[in-house]
Amino acid sequence: MKGLIMKKEEERNIYAVFDEKTIRVYQAYNNEIADEALKLGKFGSKFSLTRMTWIKPSFLWMMYRSGWASKQGQERILAIDLKREGFDEIVKNAVLSSFREVSDLSKEEWKEKMENSEVRCQWDPDRDIYGNPIGRRAIQL
Repeated sequence: MKGLIMKKEEERNIYAVFDEKTIRVYQAYNNEIADEALKLGKFGSKFSLTRMTWIKPSFLWMMYRSGWASKQGQERILAIDLKREGFDEIVKNAVLSSFREVSDLSKEEWKEKMENSEVRCQWDPDRDIYGNPIGRRAIQL
């Protein structure tokens, strides 16, 4: 695995551990879901496909958002290697979670895309190991 800049989007880069076939993302889970996933090597019956969840390629951003794995239901951080084509499809179908005036879309077009998309995208300040912003944005999907 390599840690490289994966994709440039609106002067924002996706920083991730990846290679030609996979990209690593992080998700926070409760102990029950994490234990089952580690035992099975995949998500099991305790994992819900209907629950809104965010994946983050930035480990430190995930740690910061989960309160360093101390928030309820976020006590375990799992590293998940996704197939690149799957991740690329997720990014392709993502809609920004908030309207931006500089977008090519009108507010009405953005609202329509939001209603018809299952994928949200948000860019937040990436963090260092101490939780301080480091002057770049981290994507979460």
